[in-house]
Amino acid sequence: MGRSRPRRLLAALVGALLVAGCARAPQSILDPAGPVARAQYRLFTFDVAMVTGIGVVMAFLILYAVFRFRRRGSAGGLPPQVDGNRRLEIGWTLAAVLVLIPLAVEPIKDEFALAAPPPGQDVLQVRVVGHQWWWEFEYPDLGIVTANELHIPTGQPVQLTITSADVLHSFWVPRLGGKMDAVPGRQNKLWLQADEPGTYLGQCAELCGTSHANMRLRVIAQTAAEFEAWVRTRQNPVTQPQSDLAARGQAKFQQTCAACHTVDGTPAKGKVGPNLTGVGSRTTIAAGMLQNTDENLARWLQNPPAVKPGALMPNLNLKKEEIEALVAYLRGLK
Repeated sequence: MGRSRPRRLLAALVGALLVAGCARAPQSILDPAGPVARAQYRLFTFDVAMVTGIGVVMAFLILYAVFRFRRRGSAGGLPPQVDGNRRLEIGWTLAAVLVLIPLAVEPIKDEFALAAPPPGQDVLQVRVVGHQWWWEFEYPDLGIVTANELHIPTGQPVQLTITSADVLHSFWVPRLGGKMDAVPGRQNKLWLQADEPGTYLGQCAELCGTSHANMRLRVIAQTAAEFEAWVRTRQNPVTQPQSDLAARGQAKFQQTCAACHTVDGTPAKGKVGPNLTGVGSRTTIAAGMLQNTDENLARWLQNPPAVKPGALMPNLNLKKEEIEALVAYLRGLK
């Protein structure tokens, strides 16, 4: 009975590890979905294989030495010493150099390829700005600014120019490649590409304050036709309220929110918070924390810091009917 319990615990632990290993993690570098991520995955697995091989060989040599040269019987005194043996010292130094050469040489090609600008002429330019705690995406050639959800076409390289408006952040979408620091006053470059349509999750990878863990983002990869349709919609957004309730929400928005937020095609030109043009068509709000539903948007408007600790958007003490009107207006912005 005494021996069976540890065995059952060990079996349960091994089983839990196996089950965990079978789960598909949405933010894993082990499931690359683009050429940049695949190159990084190749380097990672090569290094892991090399280091594992070195570790196994070294463990074997250590165990061999321990058992082969252990003290036996009544033998006393020190065994023969090899200190100062020039042949041995040169031999194991050369062996270490020969082992390390592949680790130094193999990554060079991929390192230069990833550091260079993306291949081809058809490159989508996007400027990325990290804020506490959300992401701003600007498409300078398309005249589009959005937040937290980056739309890209599949099969086309995307050149990201990354900076920060306040503190140090780090842009990271594991399945597409990265990551790159967002540093105030600096313009760091990173490119990525998605092979297939889908939603790829990412988030800030640099501790940046109270809601660092809630500074999430989504890369929405679309076919070329879908992306063109999204661009046309964003360049000609719906800005007029579709109901009396939404019209009251628009009036309240201009009175209370326009100083901090922009809605293209309206007098709202604030730059403090995220650009809300087309916010009604986004899948999430609060930098990926909540699904974009009427209920969640109302919850957010009621008291942002209660939803997202440290949120810089204050509690505006809105009345219930004001929140309902704002929800109707914002959800209608497509």
